[in-house]
Order: sequence, then C-alpha cells, then structure tokens
Amino acid sequence: MLERLADIEARYIELEQQLTDPEVIADHRRVQELAQERSDIETVVHLYRQYRDSSKQLEDAKVLLREGDDEMRDLAREEVDTLTEEVERLNQELTIALLPKDPKDERDVIVEIRAGAGGDEAGLFASDLYGMYQRYAEREGWKTEVTNTSANEAGGYREIVFEIHGRGAYSRLKYESGVHRVQRVPATEAQGRIHTSTATVAVMPEVDEVDVDINWNDVRIDIFHSGGAGGQNVNKVATAVRMTHIPTGIVVTCQDERSQAKNRSKAEAQLRAKLYALEREAQDSEVAALRKSQVGSGDRAEKIRTYNYPQDRITDHRIGLTVHGIPKVMDGDLDGLIDAVASEDQARALAATA
Repeated sequence: MLERLADIEARYIELEQQLTDPEVIADHRRVQELAQERSDIETVVHLYRQYRDSSKQLEDAKVLLREGDDEMRDLAREEVDTLTEEVERLNQELTIALLPKDPKDERDVIVEIRAGAGGDEAGLFASDLYGMYQRYAEREGWKTEVTNTSANEAGGYREIVFEIHGRGAYSRLKYESGVHRVQRVPATEAQGRIHTSTATVAVMPEVDEVDVDINWNDVRIDIFHSGGAGGQNVNKVATAVRMTHIPTGIVVTCQDERSQAKNRSKAEAQLRAKLYALEREAQDSEVAALRKSQVGSGDRAEKIRTYNYPQDRITDHRIGLTVHGIPKVMDGDLDGLIDAVASEDQARALAATA
C-alpha cells in the first residue's frame, strides 16, 4: 500500500507542476482535466502525508522509550500510545480512501419516485419523499429539475421523475434506491387509524452518449399535449415527449418543460440512464439481484426504510439502524442516515479485501 501511496503522491506533485506551466494554463480544457485529477487524489495525498509524519514521530518516540532516562521514558510512553492510535486511524482512513470507487459517483442523478401499496396515501407519501430529496439537494447546493409528474386525486403523486444536478449526487443518493414504507394516520383517514403505505425510489446516474449507444431505429417517439404544469401553452402546443425503447419495453415521458426540444432532451437522458442501468445489471448478476431486492414491486414486505410517525421513529432495515426525528429528516436532514449506510458499505468492501 505504501508503494502505491508514494506513486499517488508523486503524481500529485507532477500535477501541481503542470498546472503552473504557461502552455498548460493557456489550454482551458487541459487545466480543468488536470485540476479534476488533482482534486480526486488530494484527500489521499493529505492522509498519506499525515500517516507518514505520524509514523516517523512514533518511531522517534519508541527510540526515546528504549534509550531515554526515566522522565523521558514516561513522556515517550504517553506519546507512543497516542501516536499508535493516530497511525491506526490514518491507516484505516487510507485503506477506505483507496477502495475502488464507482466511476459514476460524481455524476448527476435521475430519480423516480412511484406510489406503491396504500392508495391515495401512498401518493401523498411519494410527494413527501420528493420534498425530502428536494430539500436535501438545497442543503447540498444542488439543483433540482422535475421532468415528469402524474398526480393523484388526493394531491400526491402516482409518479414523479426529477433530475438532481450537483457533483457527487450519485455517490450520496444511490443509497436511497429501494422501497420506503410509512406508518401514520393519513389526512384522508376520518377514523384516526394508522395506515401502512409504500413508495419506490429508483436513483440512476446520468450517462453520456459514449456510455450508451442507442439505436434510434429501435425507439418510438410520440409527441402529445402535456397534462402537467406549464400554463396555457401546454394545451395549445404539443410539447410532451414519450420515448418507447421497443427491444426492452422501457418507456420514458417528459412533459414539464414548455419546449418540445427540452422535453425531448430530458426524455433522452432518462432513456439513456435506464438503458445504462439495464446494461450494468446484465453484466453483473449480483448487482441485478441487489437492485431487485431494493426496488422490487412496491409491496409492503419489500422495504429498506420505515418511517413510523406515531413513534417518531425511522428504521433502516438494511443495517438495523433506528433513529428519531422524522420532521428533521423530511426537511432534508438525510446525512446521518446516508452516512450510516455508506459506512456499512465501506466496511463490507474492506472485509472483502482482507
């Protein structure tokens, strides 16, 4: 590991030198590429330098412990204990930092939320989940754009599809894929009885044309009048776009933009993301099984997280975590839940490398 870290540090120094080269500075695209590469390894280099310094201090303290007088040995003993813990902590952080990363982690995402079991209440819960992710995106400084909605009579969503634009969005939100279950007294319930409802969340990274090659002869494109937001324009001009990928049966719709061109572009992005996800699943049977277990059909028995309103309790069933404070979480305070699942994911990856 130390050899690999030394190579990474050497590359970091090389990048810093290149970024001061006048010829490189004159090439804006090259500067961006090099700056991004430097940013990607900066944390590892910083940890490595801390680890190297602490390891040297630890060796020096051990020498004092062996060769110093009584007073120096007492001081050295305390320092050895402190530095040993520090070196172990840094070694663990470096091991995690060197784990293979999903190349899509830095991408924007397309999120689909669909009402599952529970009738109108499931649609209201889908709406609540959308609000939760929208507020989380605001906290992170990310931008949210709705591309398609299908409302129910109670004011919730049968389905809502939206994009979140921001660096690292997929690395955080990928852990939200799955069935979310809510237990509460619905606004539609006159008797005050607690209902159980579900909504499915699917999070896909946005992908480029080079990631997925679409044969447009296999795609049927329908243009129609939008039934969503957009004012009077939606009733006068056919702007909504539906794309059907005939070989797979995948259907995507975008109708929330006023412009047909914009709806077409967003529909294409959705289709590309879905085809990419399908391709990844086909290549890796484990990923396919995992996604099936996460998203499933929306049945109450298939769940990753439960929001129990009467007890103000949220349980993540994947890692057995229970926390309180539903209002804060629904207001976008998701980091604690996401961090816990991400840490468990890292621990499993570490165990696999042991």
